[in-house]
Amino acid sequence: MNERDVLLNELAQGLRPMSQGIEWFDSLGQEEQSEVLLFLRHHCVQARAVAEDAPESIRRAGMRPTHTPAVLISRGRIDEQLGKIAGLAPLDERRKAFRLLIAVLAIADARRRERFCSDGCSHWWHRLSAA
Repeated sequence: MNERDVLLNELAQGLRPMSQGIEWFDSLGQEEQSEVLLFLRHHCVQARAVAEDAPESIRRAGMRPTHTPAVLISRGRIDEQLGKIAGLAPLDERRKAFRLLIAVLAIADARRRERFCSDGCSHWWHRLSAA
């Protein structure tokens, strides 16, 4: 666990405002931003994101269905689409990708927590609110 992991999980759990997350993300260089997006993509897959998470993720991210990341997540296999979203290059698209991937992680991890961790678990990120 490092500071970045904690921050991203706090954003996904609503323990930090997204404005703070965007400010942090914008302070990173392009290579670091790409690493963060790939990290988020990996954790969305690990949390078992499903295609049905797309509409709510788009809504939570506050984007229109016509924005590139929203279009991508709505088409095809979710794991492949998350990879395409994480690979977006223009800054404004990376910013949207960041918001969307945080929303996907929030939805998928909340479902995982409810289904598999409701009686307790060893996931450190599920204990952030108690920290």
